[in-house]
Amino acid sequence: MTDRQQYAPGPASAAQVRKDGVKWTLILTRELRHAPEKVWQALTDPAHLREWAPFEADGSLGTAGATVKLTWAGTAQVSETRVTRADAPKLLEYHDIRWELEPLGSGTRLTLWHKIDHRFIAWGAAGWHICFDVLDRLLGGTPIGRIVGADAMKFDGWQRLTAEYGRQFER
Repeated sequence: MTDRQQYAPGPASAAQVRKDGVKWTLILTRELRHAPEKVWQALTDPAHLREWAPFEADGSLGTAGATVKLTWAGTAQVSETRVTRADAPKLLEYHDIRWELEPLGSGTRLTLWHKIDHRFIAWGAAGWHICFDVLDRLLGGTPIGRIVGADAMKFDGWQRLTAEYGRQFER
């Protein structure tokens, strides 16, 4: 059995939802075993993004002012976005996404702020949760391959994970 076949997402954790007027923001935090510089590269380099993220980028996201097309997995949705902030390896903002990287021992506390339609918050949380798992394994040298969109929903634990996040957000 391969690592991917053995993969099952862990329990829902470290998630928040904030509402500002009519906009909703999903906030997820994950502690990674990898240095901020390594995580930064995975967040900004198109080759790395193709290995774990729910979208592909046609250029680097590492420079403020850069214009990049994001193609979301499993959809025909392409959005042209401008990188509004890129303070390596601490802060990255583009589209409806903000990444904060904080050194944590020899690793990184990674926080994602994603503005999202309130109807899809639990799904978004579950999807990003799986993406973070894939990212951690990729950076650790044991990649299991990108798991996004419909592929993510086929994994054991997807329904459980979306339900767990849904319950967290009801509080």
